[in-house]
Amino acid sequence: MTSVVIAAHNEAAVIGRCLDTLLADAAPGEFDVTVVANGCSDDTARVARDHGVRVIDLPAPGKAGALNAAEAVAAGFPRVYLDADINLTTSGLRDLAAACAQAPAATALRGLDLAGRPLLVRAYFSVHRHLPALRTGLFGRGVIALSEAGRARFDRFPDLVADDLFVDSLFTVDEKQQVTTVTSVVATPRRTGDLIRRLIRVRAGNAAMRAAAARGEITADVRAAGRSSWLKDVVLRRPWLAPAAVAYVGITVYAALRARRSGPVDWGHDTSTREEAHA
Repeated sequence: MTSVVIAAHNEAAVIGRCLDTLLADAAPGEFDVTVVANGCSDDTARVARDHGVRVIDLPAPGKAGALNAAEAVAAGFPRVYLDADINLTTSGLRDLAAACAQAPAATALRGLDLAGRPLLVRAYFSVHRHLPALRTGLFGRGVIALSEAGRARFDRFPDLVADDLFVDSLFTVDEKQQVTTVTSVVATPRRTGDLIRRLIRVRAGNAAMRAAAARGEITADVRAAGRSSWLKDVVLRRPWLAPAAVAYVGITVYAALRARRSGPVDWGHDTSTREEAHA
């Protein structure tokens, strides 16, 4: 039986749609779904319960704690870790689970929702979407599937923000399969300020993960940041993106500087995309 784990912090605006899409064509008992509402001040837990899935309600926010709580009760494999704002279809879930018979880790292709976004946000993602790391990594899609052997690569999720980077680091490129029949459409931030706040959180979280690996606190070969990849792998091969690259570099450098001064980061999400879903 495929188990699905969804860690949800104040996701009442999107969790219902996520579960509706996921279970639309599911047979009774086909999937074991656990939603962990953690530190919620909204109706996330109630909405999830109304969909008939297992719900764990934790008082404190934190994705690592939520994932580990779900792991204690999840019933089977493959195991799929899904973000609450990703609309994965029933057939897509089946395809990801099937891929785990050939590879220990699988994920979907990555799509971007850029409708109505301002020029700077669209410019940033016109460069970012072509980075090679996003073709070979498990991160940036909001969904990761692991076989039983893949999940055995680690014990518990570390108490760090960049959980997808951690999981990605446990597998070689050849062990990670992108399932071409499944596309995870990621909602991009609706405002430039929202994008910057997201990047600050991501960069600080990734830096903390790499520092923990360097100290030996986690046993994972965390990939290094490809700081020049935007130029040599993207813009030099697509010179028409040079104007967009100006915005990309400016936003990236500003967020990196802010991330260095931000100190430890807590798990959070882009509230602008949840506002859109609620509307």
